[in-house]
Amino acid sequence: QGQFVESGGGLVQAGGSTRLSCRHSRSITSTFSANDVAWYRQGPGMQRELVASISSDRVTNYAESVKGRFTISRDNSKKTVSLQMNNLKPEDTAVYYCNVVPQNSFYWGQGTQVTVSS
Repeated sequence: QGQFVESGGGLVQAGGSTRLSCRHSRSITSTFSANDVAWYRQGPGMQRELVASISSDRVTNYAESVKGRFTISRDNSKKTVSLQMNNLKPEDTAVYYCNVVPQNSFYWGQGTQVTVSS
């Protein structure tokens, strides 16, 4: 079924911005377009949590902790989902992953590390 491949992130200062992107290369465009997709994250010593989701018809939802700071978007023609992260805080430090909603264990990729320094 293939995994999502995440990119972007890195080391960012508090208050800064970065943009993450992920792509699911194995699915066909129509299948990708029909799925709700989300960004999840797992901080040090924490459970993985849903950060932001976007439905097949582009309805978005955000965790309270990131509302007003993060923006999720999708490009179905490229089978990509992006996460624009602004006004980053040290508590945003985590490995960020893409997956469908509800999550599918076959789709977890390696994730991408975001580290926010204070």
